[in-house]
Amino acid sequence: MKALILIAIAGLAAQLVDGGLGMGFGVTSTTILIVLAGLGPAHASAVVHAAELGTTLVSGFSHWKFGNVDWSVVLRLGVPGALGAFAGATFLSNISTEAAAPVTAAILTLIGMNLVWRFSRGRVRRAAGDRSYRRGFLGGLGVFGGFIDASGGGGWGPVTTSTLLTMGKAEPRRIVGTVNTAEFLVTAAATLGFAIGMWDEIVQYLPAVLALLIGGCVAAPVAAWLVSRLDAVLLGGVVGTLLVVLNLPAVLGVAGVEGAAVVGVRIAAVIAGLGFAVLGYRRAKAARAHDVPPLTGETVAPEGVLARQRTR
Repeated sequence: MKALILIAIAGLAAQLVDGGLGMGFGVTSTTILIVLAGLGPAHASAVVHAAELGTTLVSGFSHWKFGNVDWSVVLRLGVPGALGAFAGATFLSNISTEAAAPVTAAILTLIGMNLVWRFSRGRVRRAAGDRSYRRGFLGGLGVFGGFIDASGGGGWGPVTTSTLLTMGKAEPRRIVGTVNTAEFLVTAAATLGFAIGMWDEIVQYLPAVLALLIGGCVAAPVAAWLVSRLDAVLLGGVVGTLLVVLNLPAVLGVAGVEGAAVVGVRIAAVIAGLGFAVLGYRRAKAARAHDVPPLTGETVAPEGVLARQRTR
């Protein structure tokens, strides 16, 4: 019962993060399941993806109802993502727990470092006109994001959403909605891969799946309320720092670094990560200040971009 409560808390915390950033449910809940609940990497990833079958379905349906989905991009991104996720799940299901732990920790550490770096730039969203993607780009991004998502227990959002937002080829709401909708295909393929490789374990951890799903559902309305009050840039830097600090010891252990050295590296990671988070927050605050129009007939576009309307 205690473990199920911890897993439900993991789902709640992960959904709060995901609701604030538009990404992070998989990597956050996987990290919490491994560190706090004591699950192995493959078990944690299987539990997370089984629970996400429900959350991604609801998310995709909601985005479709609000007109946030580009179905042509969903298929071009989601189908290759599903192939990558199936391969990642098969890979993780067929290696030992001892071998999987440092691999998963390394992936999560890299994802955390990517989040810290991305949000230190002070930008969460970027507006631009609709433009097409190069042939093969979405397929390659989908395969890579799907493999990382399944083998690392999460990462679809940090890899794909951040990449597409940075490129700025579509409205942010359509990027987020499209990526979230495509994630259902990725999650279904990853779950299928885990089911083939470790069906008995999934049945064994079915209560954990339900606990994670319940925790996420409880947090969903709270996350919707928090997203309008918490600074997403600062939160993103903090989440990235947390992922690095929690997973770095397993990576260092492979290199033979232990004891006081690990503590020192963790402290340095906390200081550096939080420093970058504050830097990103200040940059975002300064950018928002520049977007405030003077009283000369200028207006602010819906996506927060300054649209100058000059009177003749």
